[in-house]
Amino acid sequence: MLQVNFLRDNKERVLEGLKKRQFRNPELVDEAIATDDERRKIQFELDSQLAESNKISKEIGLLMKEGKKEEAESAKSKTAQLKESTSELKSQLDVKEKELINILYQLPNIPHEKVKSGASADDNEIIYQSHDVEGLGEGAIPHWELAKKYNLIDFELGVKIAGAGFPVYLGKGARLQRALVQYFLDKNVEKGYMEVNPPHVVNEASGYGTGQLPDKEGQMYYINEDNLYLIPTAEVPVTNLYRDVLLEEKDLPIMNTAFSQCYRREAGSYGAHVRGLNRLHQFEKVEIVRIEKPENSYAVLEEMVEHIKEILSDLELPYRVLRLCGGDTGFASAMTYDFEVWSAAQEKWLEVSSVSNFETFQANRLKCRYKTDGKSRLVHTLNGSAMALPRIMAALLENNQTEDGIKLPKKIAEYARFDMIN
Repeated sequence: MLQVNFLRDNKERVLEGLKKRQFRNPELVDEAIATDDERRKIQFELDSQLAESNKISKEIGLLMKEGKKEEAESAKSKTAQLKESTSELKSQLDVKEKELINILYQLPNIPHEKVKSGASADDNEIIYQSHDVEGLGEGAIPHWELAKKYNLIDFELGVKIAGAGFPVYLGKGARLQRALVQYFLDKNVEKGYMEVNPPHVVNEASGYGTGQLPDKEGQMYYINEDNLYLIPTAEVPVTNLYRDVLLEEKDLPIMNTAFSQCYRREAGSYGAHVRGLNRLHQFEKVEIVRIEKPENSYAVLEEMVEHIKEILSDLELPYRVLRLCGGDTGFASAMTYDFEVWSAAQEKWLEVSSVSNFETFQANRLKCRYKTDGKSRLVHTLNGSAMALPRIMAALLENNQTEDGIKLPKKIAEYARFDMIN
């Protein structure tokens, strides 16, 4: 969430940033400032009346000691009037503060200056590509057919149990999933991330804290009886570990990694482009989350990008890195890099990771600060996928198919304890 003082002091920059995003309601900036002006006016009047009431209350005691009962009674009457007035002002202030928060919740983060303007994924910048790519030629088959051929994944069985988008992994398919999870966690821990095992459900406050609510409410599975949400990513519970926390400067940086199931409704996802593992309602992912001092966060973002590149190199997959344009950058992010791997049988790029810097946007919602030089400052939060499994699995199967079966990359074969699927 953007701070209203930031909107007030950087209005032109904010409007330019919203324009980069193709944001349709820039008038919310003026509404937020005007609402805050009204809030400040009410707050000033309330503070003045409370100060006057406190002053009179002290005078009443003195008047009673001096035997001036009539004057004391008059003062009491005035404090009663002030009490009624301040009560009304408090109600007005509460309404105005809620109005302001509701406006601020509707404003997305402001993109970093390096983020270019754009409306969609077509405007994203390709920053790096590891290999020239091409298809496997005639006879190559997509992962959903490979999964059936080698009895790795049963999509129909998942439909029977839960519905479309909930595959069942079998035999070497399940073992490969487990191997990938362990490999990703080990790589992250080696890099200095502490592994945590968070809940897979979160409350409403947690959803607001990381920006899933109210922006992505329709994409999350909701447990009505308990007012809880199934997590769309481990980012949500892990980042919320630091909600309402005042950190010491020596505590930073904080580096966490977590494995979780991820649940996404993905309403309206139909057609060939979401076939097989391309888009699921439940999938496995390993996440990395960082809490950083503001001056370090963009260097850290580049460090996280290099870490993901190293993982993809170990997987021996052709990949590319994109910096998202304003219109394709997530609501809470100031800058996001996407990683895509080449699907040789489908002959298209598949997104497998996003790495984002949220600057203070999440921290302001979370009320996560650190103490420095006797003051408290908002931290910067960052997160990334290291990695999401479904499309990694799809690319591994498709890109490594041979006449004799599917040959796994050396690193993963070590974890899976087999090098061929046949």
